[in-house]
Amino acid sequence: MSEKATGVQTSCEALTRQDEEDDEEGKVSEDEEPRACSVCGDLARGYHFNALTCEGCKGFFRRAIKRSTQLHCPFFNRCIITKNNRRSCQACRFRKCQAIGMRKEMVMSEEEVFERRIRIKKKKMLDAAIQLSSQQKETIQELLCGHRTTFDSEFSRFHGFRPIDRLVLPVKEYNQYARESFNLKANSPADTCASASACSCSCSYTSSLYFSFSFSSAKQENQEGTEAGKSSFFTALPHVMDLTTYMIQDIISFSKSLQDFRSLTIGDQISLLKGATFEIMQIRFNMVFNMKTSNWECGPITYCIDDAVRAGFQQLLLEPLLKFHHTLRTLGLQEEEYVLMQAMSLFSPDRSGVQQHDAIDKLYENLALTLKTWIECKRTDPDKHLLYPKVIACLTEMRTMAEEYSKQVLQIQDIQPGDISPLIIEVVSKSP
Repeated sequence: MSEKATGVQTSCEALTRQDEEDDEEGKVSEDEEPRACSVCGDLARGYHFNALTCEGCKGFFRRAIKRSTQLHCPFFNRCIITKNNRRSCQACRFRKCQAIGMRKEMVMSEEEVFERRIRIKKKKMLDAAIQLSSQQKETIQELLCGHRTTFDSEFSRFHGFRPIDRLVLPVKEYNQYARESFNLKANSPADTCASASACSCSCSYTSSLYFSFSFSSAKQENQEGTEAGKSSFFTALPHVMDLTTYMIQDIISFSKSLQDFRSLTIGDQISLLKGATFEIMQIRFNMVFNMKTSNWECGPITYCIDDAVRAGFQQLLLEPLLKFHHTLRTLGLQEEEYVLMQAMSLFSPDRSGVQQHDAIDKLYENLALTLKTWIECKRTDPDKHLLYPKVIACLTEMRTMAEEYSKQVLQIQDIQPGDISPLIIEVVSKSP
């Protein structure tokens, strides 16, 4: 058969050959030294069909396998195949291909070639799609900037607080006292009504004072309201409330630093903050959580779960809270993932009292997509596809804890009034 006849290929084969040449371009050898084709002696580009060959012999072998007619040598099957005469005798060239180990079962059919081309195109499209857009990059940078200016992992700005007392009673006695006090309050309708009335007054005052964004120092107000020598059973409560107030003020500043947050109505800003403050606070505390010791290392002060017990909080909250911090820390989140998680908590559209639901929902979806894209682009671990659903699970778990936290803060306020700032009461209150 003539060289012209044997050179005819389908368009599918030609395109596939180009794809494979692109894939194997430059793969001369492991040590980057030029090597000769085992068939004709030309420059070998890599291993094709189980043998080291040039691109020409690779294509020839594929075409020869798919021929319907048998090749014959006019020179007694003794032709020496070289780079210059390799087209002279196709039969001897094909025989030598087989002799050096090229295997016909490794040649794909036209259907397999077509499917391979589709897979390559899909992979290229997918790789091109998984890229952080310029808008997503700007979002991450804005969040990082706001976070870094409002969260100091060394807690160097936290000063002037009331000291923490850890030496008065064992934790077991605090738990017993708190349970008895909570039960007593729950069985006293008069006290409950009085407490609800006091909270209502406090909320109406702090809504204008704090959430109209003319913040004053709640910590100073809290200190001034505390009399010297005043006896308190929950000895760690004043300090823990000072720390909480400090964290809340920084979270408010973080929120105000975001353009999307500032574009919302004041009412929706308040609703989002009331719903997200506890969650963002725990996300930030997780960044300083030590899994080995189960302690929170906040600069010069290290806190343990017993400090929360001595502040009046109960195991119904503290046990899942400690487990949550271990779970979230295990994920090994990067700073970008932490700030995106904070923003997703802040812009949750299902918070009570939210009016601009559709706008906030769109912001949340954009943040969720940004987090997904970030994980796909920046993470290299094989199970990275599990990270996003794990983050969502942590956010969901905090919703339940936030409800219990608010409930326990109000109960502690009933038992030991005066140590909790109006800002904290406003955050945990369900009043609009």
